[in-house]
Amino acid sequence: MKYFFLSDGWVVGRVWEFGGQWNVNAWRREPEIVCINLCIIEQGEKLWLYRVEDAVLMVEVKPTPDASANSTKTIGQVVLKRLITAEQAIERLSTAQTLLNALDFEH
Repeated sequence: MKYFFLSDGWVVGRVWEFGGQWNVNAWRREPEIVCINLCIIEQGEKLWLYRVEDAVLMVEVKPTPDASANSTKTIGQVVLKRLITAEQAIERLSTAQTLLNALDFEH
């Protein structure tokens, strides 16, 4: 499995695998992308941990329409996220300013 952190108010867009952009017809399914319900807070920003299957190489993330309209911190409309290993995710969780479980507040 691979992981990435996604800012609150952002969503996953396109997904890439080894052969290029994820093709639902070829794979006969959507890519497996699951929110782990763990959140870290860094510099006042909530970052949610997501798990993806090994076939996924990179994901495109973009702000939700509400987030981009209400935020002046949004630099661009789309960001490509490189994925991290489980060890890198654990290291980031262990050094985070604040670690929260989704049960602590509503996501």
